[in-house]
Amino acid sequence: MKRIAVLGAGLGGTIMAYELRDRLGKEVEIHLLSKGATYSFVPSNPWVAVGWRGREEIEVDLRPACAKRSITLHSQGATRVHPAENRIEMLDGSSLDYDYLVIATGPDLAFDEIEGFGPHHHTQSVCHIDHALAAKQAFDKLVANPGPVVIGAVQGASCFGPAYEFAFILDKALRDAKVRDRVPMTFVTSEPYIGHLGLDGVGDTKGLLESAMRSKHIKWVTNSRVNRFEGDKVVAEEINDDGSIKATHEIPSVYTMMLPAFRGVEAIKGIEGLTNPRGFVLADKHQQNPTFKNVFSVGVCVAIPPMGKTPVPVGVPKTGFMIESMVTATAHNIANLIAGEEANAQGTWNAVCLADFGDGGIAFVAQPQLPPRNVNWSSQGKWVHAAKIGFEKYFLYKVKLGKSEPFYEKLALQALGIDKLKAVSFDT
Repeated sequence: MKRIAVLGAGLGGTIMAYELRDRLGKEVEIHLLSKGATYSFVPSNPWVAVGWRGREEIEVDLRPACAKRSITLHSQGATRVHPAENRIEMLDGSSLDYDYLVIATGPDLAFDEIEGFGPHHHTQSVCHIDHALAAKQAFDKLVANPGPVVIGAVQGASCFGPAYEFAFILDKALRDAKVRDRVPMTFVTSEPYIGHLGLDGVGDTKGLLESAMRSKHIKWVTNSRVNRFEGDKVVAEEINDDGSIKATHEIPSVYTMMLPAFRGVEAIKGIEGLTNPRGFVLADKHQQNPTFKNVFSVGVCVAIPPMGKTPVPVGVPKTGFMIESMVTATAHNIANLIAGEEANAQGTWNAVCLADFGDGGIAFVAQPQLPPRNVNWSSQGKWVHAAKIGFEKYFLYKVKLGKSEPFYEKLALQALGIDKLKAVSFDT
């Protein structure tokens, strides 16, 4: 009996294990490896950070769902992948051999690359539920003692949507608390312009987001390279197109939340042929590693080149539906390999993003994610908030029940004017 290991139990890894079971039936062993037995819906963390969600509302116990689907859950975590040996070393000293491996670890958060960065130093984070809960405590202190805030994303970041979301959600929460008038806000980002998003914009995200920030009295600094974070300020350089320093800013801040750059996790970093120098997994158009043909990867851990040269480095985001398309393609391709055939499915990599502003929002659809695109659309309105709730319910039900919940999927897609997103295409 073939054994398939899925390393990582976030969005990509969990639905990867489910989809493999659906496609391959009970004729294979499926092992899901995670640190802990809980799935957490990361896109809801900006709501957690202002008290609009609690931990219990965005987490799912994976044990019942895995048991129901005959998926073996290993919650002790992994320390190292040995692809040449088809083996994963575990934190408790044990090892798991595999015939096929899907790496879905998500990222390591590179807070240590900037002085004073991270939830253990001078900044808040919405990248993890524990970080978001700590940010909520800091938010309560901000409401009690208002002062200037800085929100944004540092050099090398590849996930910009949550930064914009949190800026506007924070604005709404502060208005609700009647203290927004005492909280100057500055958005600091490595993007070359507001609304770039690591994608060179989608539709009119530049105009929409700039207008929204003006209307909410949020100032901004683009092409920003942060030097250091201190307890009461952010020190950053604004960079010209030629790489020279245009200005150095010391921006006062008593509450700072900036998204970090990502890199590969320790379990896979530095393995020749598997990862790039940053630790992201090398994959071809079939999600298959070129060196280790029985290794696939999905989600944020996949190496995707940036859109092009920018004055300050920015990465490319991986949205939920894009990850789903990677998962579906990978399930097809592993099934093909087991059947003695070639991998031939490709994820369509469509990007669908909902930036919720608490009382409105901006949405965009890029099909495919990288230009030139067949669909290059963005829009705004109060409906975006409802659509974001729909996506939250869709993914949480999918993880909890091990299948899609049609009502919430339909709600989310109809809000965007989409009937269905094509998941894969095939080589001919």
